[in-house]
Amino acid sequence: MSASTATLPAPVATGTADFATVDTPLGPFTTIVASDGAVLASGWTAVTEELRTVVHPGLRPADLRARRELGAVTDAVIAYHRGDLTAIDPIAVRQRSGEFLQHAWDVLRTVPAGEPITYTAFAARSGRPAATRAAASACARNAAALFVPCHRIVRTDGTLGGFRWGLDIKRRLLDLEA
Repeated sequence: MSASTATLPAPVATGTADFATVDTPLGPFTTIVASDGAVLASGWTAVTEELRTVVHPGLRPADLRARRELGAVTDAVIAYHRGDLTAIDPIAVRQRSGEFLQHAWDVLRTVPAGEPITYTAFAARSGRPAATRAAASACARNAAALFVPCHRIVRTDGTLGGFRWGLDIKRRLLDLEA
């Protein structure tokens, strides 16, 4: 994975980050980006504060500045929802946590659209086959929904499991990618 697609190391947080909300077929989608354009948080909400609070405290911006669009990030969101499922792949993401979660988020970015895997398989791909709960935690703590596609992880029996943005959105994302 190239540096442009990997979860980037976390620099010291800055005071202000930009955000933009776009309409998608699944509802409003908001993205918060750092000054260098890396995604700090994203999801199907128009409530920006809901997203700001899921950013790691060491990266969490003190202030948010509304923008009409965020260039390549907004373009990727729109293109993805129109069916270009790889449009999100080159977008840089920045999250912070322990070594396993950092690695697990990078692994999530390698799960291809249309090929969901189980939490057990995700744990194995992340190098800890017995750590299914830790793998599920990586999904639950993922602040950059869509760009780090935790929606592509399902239960062993094929049911959806959890998703911060609701099971209806998770199902619709998987259907779009099928």
